[in-house]
Amino acid sequence: MTKVDLSPRPIEAMSPRQLERRRNLLSAALALVNETGVERLQMKQVSERSGVALGTAYRYFSSKDHLLAAAIADWHRLLLADLVAELRGPRGGPTGTDRVVRFVRHGMRAYQRQPQLARLRVSVAASTDPFASEALQGLVRADDAALNAVMAQVPPGAGDVVRHIVGHAWQGELTAWVTGRTTLDDARRRLEDVVRLVLTPYEAV
Repeated sequence: MTKVDLSPRPIEAMSPRQLERRRNLLSAALALVNETGVERLQMKQVSERSGVALGTAYRYFSSKDHLLAAAIADWHRLLLADLVAELRGPRGGPTGTDRVVRFVRHGMRAYQRQPQLARLRVSVAASTDPFASEALQGLVRADDAALNAVMAQVPPGAGDVVRHIVGHAWQGELTAWVTGRTTLDDARRRLEDVVRLVLTPYEAV
């Protein structure tokens, strides 16, 4: 008996109409997370809000975790693009370590303005859904690309390790704040301290 492939449709194989449906599902998921929180959200609600039939929605996302991981990865990627563009603005901006400090500071403020999305990012990080994990890898790649763009002073040989440290510090401080183990101010201060600690040795390079 032939096994039916129930894997979600790859993005690169989608038509413009299918990409629009996918965007509608992601937008609906983020709106509902902000309204009701992560735990109470159901795929049926997303289907109704987006106008995409529930059965069709599962052709795009294998599970609630997959949908939410893709949604936060997409939102975070757009946030990073805005932060990088801001630091490359026509007026010029900070240089060296100060530029990266401002980058993570403004990133934390964006999550402060939308705390449900911070909770979403922390929640999906623990998902065991393979498609959710794949979406989260896209988030990590976006982090790497953005940090690479603002860490011009770090030589290529050290860049991977430095980006890894900063990225994990950011995730760790978001997690500590969301789970109530620290205040947002303390989390932001520690993250900025990590940035200064790992980047200061490259200031003279």
